[in-house]
Amino acid sequence: MKLDRISGQVGSIYLGGGTPSILSESALQQIFDTINHTFSVDAQAEITIEANPDDLTADKLKTLRQLPVNRFSVGIQSFFDEDLRWMNRAHHAMEAENCIKRSQDAGFENLSLDLIYGYPLLSDSKWLDNIQKTITLQVPHISAYALTVEPKTALAHAIKNKKQQPVSDRQSAEQFVMLMNELVTAGFEHYEISNFAKPDHYAVHNTNYWRGVDYIGIGPSAHGFDGQNRYMNPANNAQYMEVLAQNKLPEIVEELSLNDRFNEYVMTSLRTMWGTDLKKIESDFGSEFLAETNHNLKAFEEKDWLIIQNDQIKLSERGKLFADHIASELFIVGNE
Repeated sequence: MKLDRISGQVGSIYLGGGTPSILSESALQQIFDTINHTFSVDAQAEITIEANPDDLTADKLKTLRQLPVNRFSVGIQSFFDEDLRWMNRAHHAMEAENCIKRSQDAGFENLSLDLIYGYPLLSDSKWLDNIQKTITLQVPHISAYALTVEPKTALAHAIKNKKQQPVSDRQSAEQFVMLMNELVTAGFEHYEISNFAKPDHYAVHNTNYWRGVDYIGIGPSAHGFDGQNRYMNPANNAQYMEVLAQNKLPEIVEELSLNDRFNEYVMTSLRTMWGTDLKKIESDFGSEFLAETNHNLKAFEEKDWLIIQNDQIKLSERGKLFADHIASELFIVGNE
């Protein structure tokens, strides 16, 4: 992505894609110095760093206090040791809880926790305990994901050879419903399918992504979007550095067609509490897209999976269980 296409102030910075919290203070400071030299960063910008619980030691927190980081996204996953061992996580349950308390004591109150549900070891009672523990810790943002089995992984191999129980879609759906009920009752807003936040604690960075705002991806495996095209950097570190050394951008550009942009808009917007805007579809994509969308909506309205009000399409509570399916059925394919 050509940097001169980016205008205005940077409103969010997200250091992720691995474990950036293991970087030294000097390495992190160099990154922020380069960003500030290259871009105008809003004084109120959300600056998030991903971290594993075992990285957030007292010393590390003192280091991070010297940097502009103001938000953590912590990969807790579970507060049960046997589950963490099953996931091959490096931290243990007590460490997960303590790192949150240490972070809050150090002045980092804008925290987001990742939790996983829908795996064989997770009973409903344990899942409720995980949710209640997170609520008790007064964390303002929670991201929760159903376990998915990726092909060619150790888990997929173990399930195929019947050494592990298969993942149950019914269990995932039931635990997702439990999650929604518990967190909404506790005052969280379900602002995106996998994300819940207390009022005014939505993730700025992710919300921009769901709303189609431009963003720059820097580093191996990073992705970016300039409003028209998407680009991706190679995952191989050596290849990435080699191309940079030639004063070139190591990126593969994917030129998005009108259909691609429409489908991405539907996919991302429908997942949020703000929904998909029919007027935007007409203004940005044309009356033919609007007509086909209205036609495709009917079956889901009849099932009460969608709510359409003031030209906004939103998922009903039941519809949230089928978000990906609904979005795919609203996609437009074929000749442009």
